[in-house]
Amino acid sequence: MKSEKEIAEFYDRLKEQLINDTAWPSEYYYKFIIPASLEKIAEIEAIFDNTNAIITTRDSKTGKYTSLSIKVKLDSPDSVIEKYMEVSKIEGVISL
Repeated sequence: MKSEKEIAEFYDRLKEQLINDTAWPSEYYYKFIIPASLEKIAEIEAIFDNTNAIITTRDSKTGKYTSLSIKVKLDSPDSVIEKYMEVSKIEGVISL
């Protein structure tokens, strides 16, 4: 598990990259892998509720995992990071 310092440094680098490489507002693509669970999918969908996000899911061949691809228009790098931080609170989520 990463330390709080490592996590903060990651988000600082991500924010800097988003500021330098993207004109805002912009569409952003998220990709998450979760243990197959309708409850966890619903939790992630709730985070993106009222954002007009396009969310697609795909189950793994074994059915143990589900990938979620999310395309959403956001106003700023801070908005991108905010969503990552909200999703990271859900147990078992892997952000790609």
